[in-house]
Amino acid sequence: IMIPLSWYLILAAGLFCIGLFVVLTKKSAIGILIGIELMLNAVNINLAAFWHYYTQLNPSQTPLNGMVFLAIVFIVAAAETAVGLALIISAYRRRNTSVAGEMDLLKG
Repeated sequence: IMIPLSWYLILAAGLFCIGLFVVLTKKSAIGILIGIELMLNAVNINLAAFWHYYTQLNPSQTPLNGMVFLAIVFIVAAAETAVGLALIISAYRRRNTSVAGEMDLLKG
């Protein structure tokens, strides 16, 4: 049974919209980071869906090319989460708040 490409794209668009909504409405830095991760996962769903359909249309292509690219995106997302969480923890220790609007560490 083949799932149409449009279903994957609709799922990814919905997940991206939820992530964008979370980023725009949350005041907590942790909530904003979770919203960014939701958006990155939506991009990963798109990458996997397009890779799957591309390899079905061109079976002569190496099937690992898309998976390597997807793994790189996962690694970058994990690194972004680790660095973002470290920055949030550092700002929390300095200001005793996790509200993004109150973290004005760069202001003089």
